[in-house]
Amino acid sequence: MAERLAVKKTYKLYIGGKFPRSESGRSYQVSDAKGRFLANAAWATRKDARDAVVAARKAYPGWSGATAYNRGQVLYRVAEVMEGRHAQFVDEVAAGEGVARGKAEKLVDEAIDRWVWYAGWSDKIAQVVGSSNPVAGPYFDFSVPEPTGVVAVLAPQRSSLLGLVSVLAPVIVGGNTAVLAASLERPLPAVTLSEVLATSDLPGGVVNILTGRVGDTAAWLAAHMDVNAVDLAGAAGDAEHARQLELAAADNLKRVVRAPEAEPEWTAEPGLERITAYLETKTVWHPVGI
Repeated sequence: MAERLAVKKTYKLYIGGKFPRSESGRSYQVSDAKGRFLANAAWATRKDARDAVVAARKAYPGWSGATAYNRGQVLYRVAEVMEGRHAQFVDEVAAGEGVARGKAEKLVDEAIDRWVWYAGWSDKIAQVVGSSNPVAGPYFDFSVPEPTGVVAVLAPQRSSLLGLVSVLAPVIVGGNTAVLAASLERPLPAVTLSEVLATSDLPGGVVNILTGRVGDTAAWLAAHMDVNAVDLAGAAGDAEHARQLELAAADNLKRVVRAPEAEPEWTAEPGLERITAYLETKTVWHPVGI
């Protein structure tokens, strides 16, 4: 038999549960750690970023209004589908991050386990950060967490899957919707995750994924008046870029998770800080006996 021609892939964006081409029609070459061609990825523009925000806002009422138990079940289903793509994730992490296959398998295992860990917090976080407050009078007084809204997330540039999961899962588990700008040089795990999300029970628009240079979309997301919070993890190590994004986010008083001085060690215990960063506290008074 003649040798088969390689089927070279050109991936698209993930917006509103669909896979549109970039508005610019442009793509760029993704290579492995040794410079060998892997695939082409879409080059997102500010128009694509705006479309993603519109999709995230449209999905927000349904996702934030779902029960915490239902959100947890949906996220657990995502982990199940990720497990079915385990070998593909390992190949992409190993190629993109230039690590041995054994190390890549460990990173993928940790990423899936972390997704499950966050899914488990969906119906528990309210009990941990909420409260029933003692008051002097015939009233019940409750403080309960509520989602912030649409969150723009700059994914880590080096940790293509574990870091990605560590910044995305805590956003949506609390009922927020997300627009995520993936790693420029290592976008393939994010692209595969978008295919996982599209074939799981997650409603379209809850997560929207953009590929390309973060600098082409980050400033527009940070300044967008319909974005309620921004995570600058992907600007780690670039203090001036992070400062400019914080200034842009200040126009509508966005919540900001600041960029670290260097990309953190994502294998460390995650804690609840990234969940609570995107939660508001609502306090309700109600008369006793009514």
